[in-house]
Amino acid sequence: MRIRLPRSLSRKPGRMGRSRRRLAREALEWTARIGYGARGFVYLSAGVLTLLAVADRMDGAAGARESLFWLSQQPFGRAWLLLAGLGLLAFVGWRVLQSVFDADHEGLGRHGLGTRMSQAFSGLGYALLAVSAFRLLVRAPADPSAEEVATGRERAEQLLSLPFGNWLLVGIGLCIAGVGVANVVKAWREDFTEYLACSADLCRRVAPLARAGYMARGFAWLPLAALIVLAGLRASAADVTSFGAALDAVERQPAGAWFLAPAALGFIAFGLFSFVEARFRRIRPPPEVLPS
Repeated sequence: MRIRLPRSLSRKPGRMGRSRRRLAREALEWTARIGYGARGFVYLSAGVLTLLAVADRMDGAAGARESLFWLSQQPFGRAWLLLAGLGLLAFVGWRVLQSVFDADHEGLGRHGLGTRMSQAFSGLGYALLAVSAFRLLVRAPADPSAEEVATGRERAEQLLSLPFGNWLLVGIGLCIAGVGVANVVKAWREDFTEYLACSADLCRRVAPLARAGYMARGFAWLPLAALIVLAGLRASAADVTSFGAALDAVERQPAGAWFLAPAALGFIAFGLFSFVEARFRRIRPPPEVLPS
């Protein structure tokens, strides 16, 4: 004799499964949006601080790490650092979903694999930035820029001690230059409204923010790349410096402010566009990471 369950009970497991998938999808979506917001906050801070440096209101230009140190010195700095670190980790998680699980459906073609590899390296960079935020919670150095330069020169000396170490250092500099050039190319070629779920008018208005931001990021990497290549050619670790110190070196040159001011405004634009992405980006968690 077959016992038939009431219809309400027989459908309950299916509804529970769909509910778990919906909750997981919403949690991943909010994680990604928080990550975009954290990225925007860091770049907006870096842009404002660099703009103040151009106006001689700050000691030097600021990259992402320098902006985190500045944040740690403000009222409730430790709380801000913790939130920034957690937000950056959230963005790293979204980068993993993009690069490994192809959340954006880029595919396995040449362009798709290139985009996913870029997202993977981006995730690694933001993971290191999140670690920097948590380190500042434990110990805040008196001069983070000087410490970063010293660390970079120490690693360069270790690299130069290896066979063909100078050429390895040149290769690292060229890779950094490649990152900068890739950002500039992306600024011109990418359709930044493709992944936004907003009106056509709003998308048209915010797209220039993305182009200015990627352009500024691309050009800002080139001074550091040039110094590292020069260090490799000279086999001199003393030429190695940090991102912020490289921008400071540019500012000290004749008309250096004409380079640094657009870079600062570009950082601000990139931060603002990250806030736009936090609100309007299409977030599609891969089915593989959702409950069955």
